[in-house]
Order: sequence, then structure tokens, then C-alpha cells
Amino acid sequence: MIKPLPHLLAGLLAATLALGTATAVQAKTPADQLIVGMSMINLLSLDPAAATGLDVSEVNANLYDMLLVQDAAAPDTLVPALAERWEISDDHKTLTFHLRSGVKFHSGNELTAQDVIWSLQRVLKLNLALASTWKAYGFTADNVEQQIRATDDHTVVIELARPTDPMLVLNTLATSPSAFILDKKEVLKHDKNGDMGGAWLTTNAAGSGPFVLNAWRANDVILMTRFEEYWGGPAKLKRVVMRNMTESQSLRLMVERGDLDIARGMSAPDITALSSSDKVKTQTVQRGTLYYVALSTKQPMFADARVRKAVRSLIDYQGINDVVMPHYGTLNQRPMPLGLPARLDDPGYRLNVEEAKKLLAEAGYPDGFQTTIRVLAEPPFINIASSLQSTLAQAGIKARIVTGTGTQVYGSMRERTFDIIVGRGGGGAERHPHSSLRTLVYNPDNRDEAKLSNFQGWRTSFHSPELNALIEQAEVEPDKQKQLELYHQFQNLYDEQVGAIMPISQMTDTVVIYHDVVGYVGHSAATTRYKDVHKDR
Repeated sequence: MIKPLPHLLAGLLAATLALGTATAVQAKTPADQLIVGMSMINLLSLDPAAATGLDVSEVNANLYDMLLVQDAAAPDTLVPALAERWEISDDHKTLTFHLRSGVKFHSGNELTAQDVIWSLQRVLKLNLALASTWKAYGFTADNVEQQIRATDDHTVVIELARPTDPMLVLNTLATSPSAFILDKKEVLKHDKNGDMGGAWLTTNAAGSGPFVLNAWRANDVILMTRFEEYWGGPAKLKRVVMRNMTESQSLRLMVERGDLDIARGMSAPDITALSSSDKVKTQTVQRGTLYYVALSTKQPMFADARVRKAVRSLIDYQGINDVVMPHYGTLNQRPMPLGLPARLDDPGYRLNVEEAKKLLAEAGYPDGFQTTIRVLAEPPFINIASSLQSTLAQAGIKARIVTGTGTQVYGSMRERTFDIIVGRGGGGAERHPHSSLRTLVYNPDNRDEAKLSNFQGWRTSFHSPELNALIEQAEVEPDKQKQLELYHQFQNLYDEQVGAIMPISQMTDTVVIYHDVVGYVGHSAATTRYKDVHKDR
């Protein structure tokens, strides 16, 4: 919760904000504070049930705790947090979590199982954007109190609402912005008209994390101070100040001269320009989403697998990843993230104009055709689209680039009114193949009136009963080796059927760090925690 700022703290905030504004002299950041420069334009709410996006995840990961977390250095490993341990029942239908004792919220209230179940139930009852993952597992506002319950003050039971791999649910609990645990008593003090504290939580926090929220000024600054009674021991730094900075060159100048400790959201050219500086270091984190070329199979030409295969042969995968994607992504031609045990090696697609011309002629398009590419007018999307436009033209396909905002580009995809889109999507941070395949390929009902816009496979109108069946079968297969084989079978069949979403690169996020900052470990789920960060001075 927000506490009144003492005069001293307010003075420190004012001094921090003044850093680097008008002086030519290097002003090192305070030794006991972490100063982070980042864009806050998409940071609209701090409420864990409503807060979407990577930026808010990093904020809330320091204000709240989860039952368990992914190890930042080894994301396939789940480690205890509020839950000291957990068990999966033999029938894979029930998860039981045993909570650690003595955990205090920032309010001074002691954390119990009631706080945990109320926090998770609240997501379904409010039914905002972050409820969608839980609804995919079969949880609803009507059944959640029965399926997620406390058996005593330190034991939480989650009974799966439908058959699924329990590892999927565990990964969601370890990564989803909806899985942060709230102080029920404190939040309900601020309930207005049954909103379960939603209005208050937009700009306040009620967590048990290593830092306490002192101030959030929209599109300006966030100030957090160390929580001395944190169950994992107090953080090494006293304060974290996050500043809204949208200009990449300003971030570059300020981090290099020591006015910032961490710069996030810097453009690739500015990151490259710092590569020879001994004042900074960089850290690249792999995200779960993929950059892709998507084709609408509602368009007659793209309904033909030979045309889709021709387009697949007209993407300069290596050139795009070598020239466009440094600091944005890493080559990935599979519809699931790199590093998963179930993922096969890349199939080795490459630019092959002659093969594409042959396929187009076989499909009845010897002279190509005209089409459009919808894309965001920002890097790397527009750069990928420009490369694609050039290579399509080599086989006679004349593609006009249509730029737009995210609402316009992805809106046309949701409405199924596009030809080609250069976009980004996927399952997010869950380290499980199903998370990506459900998002990118699964399409259980291809009718327009089904409006399954959460499924990017539905958006492309690509419908394969065989692939759907493999996704469904693999999700519930308890034998890990058999499950692995099903996912391998899926990938081979997806290649053979020429899926409408063609992955090009897996998203990476590069953070620039001043050289004396120690202990910063960027997290693939964007839940980077500052507890152990300090400065070597």
C-alpha cells in the first residue's frame, strides 16, 4: 500500500528526478538506490487481475509474491516462494500447496491460505483480460470457489476443472501476472461497489514482496522502498526508482554516464553503439513470443498449401535474423519456444526463389499475384515486412505494405480481414509446448461466428483436425515420453501441412546495465526481481 512520503524521502525523490537533466558533470546514482529508465506508456494499472504487459510484471514482481517461481537462470526449474512445497496427485487432477509460516504483508497482516485462494478466485470473478488463461483450464467464476480452496491456514488445494497437464498450471502460477498474491484484508478495506478493491489497486499495492510501493505517478515515476520484514530477508538496496523515459538516445546517454543504473527499451542501434563502452554491460533475455509471417487461408491463393509453401520459401530467414533481428530476436522456425525438450531442431527453411516459382506455377499462379502485408510501423516489424516484400517480388508476388497501429493490424487479424501480417505472438512465459501451440495453431471451430479471436490459428482460418487432435492428446498425456513423441509428431505434421503462421525469430529483450550494478538477472517471464541487486563501489 502507498504510505505518506516523509520529507526526507520526498527530497530524495526530487534529487533523483533531477539527475542528468541539465548538467554536463557525471552524477552517479546513489549507492543504496537502483535507478531504472523505461517506458511507462503501457503501464495503465497495477492490479494483478487487470495488469497486462511486460512492464507491469517487472513492477509487481517486486511488490508481490507468487506461490512458486521460475528460476531466472534456469526457467525450466520451478522453485518455492510462498509455497514451501507442493504435490501433484497420482491421478494428475489435484495440486496441493503447503505455505511457509511467518510471511507478512506490507500492512503487517499475516499471510494465510485465505489470501491465496481469494487472490486467485478474484481473477475469475472480475473476469478481466488475465482470466483467459484460467478459463482455458476450465475454471470459471461459478466453479472457482469449489476448485480452488483452503483446507487450513497453510494449505491450498487446486482441483483441476478439466483434464490438463498439471505442469501447465504450475507454470502459470509461476509466471502469470494474475498469480501474484494479495492481502485480502487490506484490499477489501478499499472495496467500492463490489469491485473487490479494483479501483484502489489500479494505483496502489497490497503485497508481501521485497519492496513497498511508495508512489506511482502515471507516465512519470515509480518509487519503492525496501520491506525490512520480508520473509526472504531484506533487499540489498534501500530504494528502487523507475523513471518514464521513452527516448532511446536519452536512455543511452544517461546509462553510459552513470545517471541510470538500468536502461530498458533501448533501440537496437543505440545498444549496438554502446557495445564498445566499458561503462556499461548488456544482458539479453529470451522471451516466449515469436515474430512470424501469418497468411489468411480465407484468401483463395493462401488456402492452397502449395502457395503457402512458396511463401515459406520466399522468406529470407537468415538475412532477416542477421541484419534486422540483433537485439530483437533469435532464429526460430518452429511454433514453440527455443530450449524446450519437446522442440525439434529448426527444419532449415531458407530463401529459395526457384522452388517458390515452381510451386506458384503448379498452383496456377505462374505470374504471381497481388496482395497486402499489414504491419506495425516500427522496428523490427516494418523491417521484416520490407524484406518480405522484396523477396516475394522475386517470384512475381506484388505485396503492398499497409502500416497501422496495433489495434488496426491485430484488429484486422481478429476480424479475419487480412492477407498477410507480420506480427508477434505465442504462449508467453509458460515453459510448456501447449502454451504456444494452443495460441498459434489450435483452432477447434473455424466458423466466423465462433469468434475465437484468442486463438491466432483461428484468426488465420487455418484448420487442421489432425493437428487439433494432437494438441488435445498431448496436453493430457501423463507419460512424459509419449507426450514428447506426440509433440514431435505435431511439428513434423505442421511442416507437412504448411501451417499458416510461419515463425521467423524468437523475441529477445536486451537490457543495458551500468558497469557497477551487480546481481541483476533478467527473467524470461518479465518477473525480474531486484531483491539481490546491489552496487560494487
